[in-house]
Amino acid sequence: MIRTATAADVPVIHAMIRELAAYEKAPDEARATEAQLREALFGERPAAYAHVAETDDGEVAGFALWFLNFSTWRGVHGIYLEDLYVRPERRGGGHGKALLTELARICVERGYERLEWSVLDWNEPSIAFYRALGARPQDGWTVFRLTDGELAALGAPGA
Repeated sequence: MIRTATAADVPVIHAMIRELAAYEKAPDEARATEAQLREALFGERPAAYAHVAETDDGEVAGFALWFLNFSTWRGVHGIYLEDLYVRPERRGGGHGKALLTELARICVERGYERLEWSVLDWNEPSIAFYRALGARPQDGWTVFRLTDGELAALGAPGA
């Protein structure tokens, strides 16, 4: 079952974010706290949204955390999927596909024309899974990011 996350899901979503960071070989980079996550998802002005996949016995098996983006070329919003994660012992049960299906449904219902995400180039199981759903890599594009000291330097007054 897929459902919209609630504030009560924050601890398990936070735990799974830490699991995902460990899987992606970057455990020290996942610094978000439960309080930050709660504010981002359920504060006065939510910046992101989440859905969870539940097993028949009510256990949260995975989550999708997403936010809206905007295409200047298409003139409409889309969904950017920040994280999709299913716990290893629950993989193969259809939870990942069900989460992506729900996000695709939201796109169609709201007139959004894109559902996008990034995947590490070494993550062959995920790449194969996404391709099997009909997703295509965006060849020719490279993701750039500013963080930490470089972001502070560029954003400093007078930079």
